Amino acid sequence: MTQRLPSSLTPLDTALAALLNRLEPLAPVELPLTDAAGCIAAGTPLLAAHPPRDIAAADGWALCANDLVGASSYSPLPLTKVPQWVEAGEAMPAGCDCVLDADTAEVSGPLAQVLAEGVPGQGVRRAGSDVAERTPAAAEGCPVGAADLLLARVAGVEKLGVRRPRLRIVNVPGATATMHMIAGLAHAAGLGVETCEAGARDQASIADVLDASSCDLLLTVGGSGVSRRDAAVLALAQRGEVLAHGLALQPGRTAAVGRLGRIPVIALPGSPDHALAAWLALVRPLIDHLSARQPRRQVTLPLARKIASSVGVAEMALLSLEHHAWMPLAVGEWPLQAIARADAWLLAPASHEGFAAGTSVDAYLMRE
Repeated sequence: MTQRLPSSLTPLDTALAALLNRLEPLAPVELPLTDAAGCIAAGTPLLAAHPPRDIAAADGWALCANDLVGASSYSPLPLTKVPQWVEAGEAMPAGCDCVLDADTAEVSGPLAQVLAEGVPGQGVRRAGSDVAERTPAAAEGCPVGAADLLLARVAGVEKLGVRRPRLRIVNVPGATATMHMIAGLAHAAGLGVETCEAGARDQASIADVLDASSCDLLLTVGGSGVSRRDAAVLALAQRGEVLAHGLALQPGRTAAVGRLGRIPVIALPGSPDHALAAWLALVRPLIDHLSARQPRRQVTLPLARKIASSVGVAEMALLSLEHHAWMPLAVGEWPLQAIARADAWLLAPASHEGFAAGTSVDAYLMRE
């Protein structure tokens, strides 16, 4: 049964603008590498060159290539001294610029001869070849990934500068599965996440746990509709300010936005599809703003089938990648199996009636 909505729906752009009004990006903090994963890089250090000097890339004999001209198995080249053996990762001896395999030199007591030529850099990893001098530890405004952490570790860096919004999630009883989904998305986005549960679904119980003193963004999950048991919005009005309840967004129409003091609050519906849509359309842009994140990448492909949407409501579509085209899986209403299969999503603005088949559209990836 379709749920009754507030008589006037707030446009998505209006609700988002109200949340972002006078909201500044967070100040960077330094975190240990293990905690910085997934966070948005900010003011990261410049790395020293690595390796700091030429090192052996393989086990073998360290030699100077210019001294080996003409050497071959038919014409062994005698050496004036026994060459130095090096293991992979060891610093190259002074005056040596190549490493030859063990069977290319014959050593007998104080006598040695070489059976092959070498070229400068053979078997050698040059200074700065892995990390150039003054390379940023991570790209400003981008998520810190596994490769960034690798560079930082090999360069001896122990902490990275990042922006990491602190998120508090209030679960309204009855929406636990949805709350876990949202918490998982938040953890994957590198947020600091704290969860708690209201004692009951009534206004007073929810209001008791609406505490924004130690977070940068507060979410409630469940209880955002208009029935007598959906009291999250009433609790927000009691403790803070409701900026909009009932959005021209499908799914996600019963979401609400507001503030507790200066902290933005979004009341997510308890239904997983509506909560996910509101997360993508409202929460994620808010997190990106707080983190000063660079614009997210979109993938442009033609539609394999048309998308029809209603004028006056921003409708969100789930897409799968099929034969180098976007195949619509669900529009407006999202079955859970469509959510599980989706590779991307797009928003049909309220001013649009949809997109014709073959139209190239920009879609955001579900998993980046």
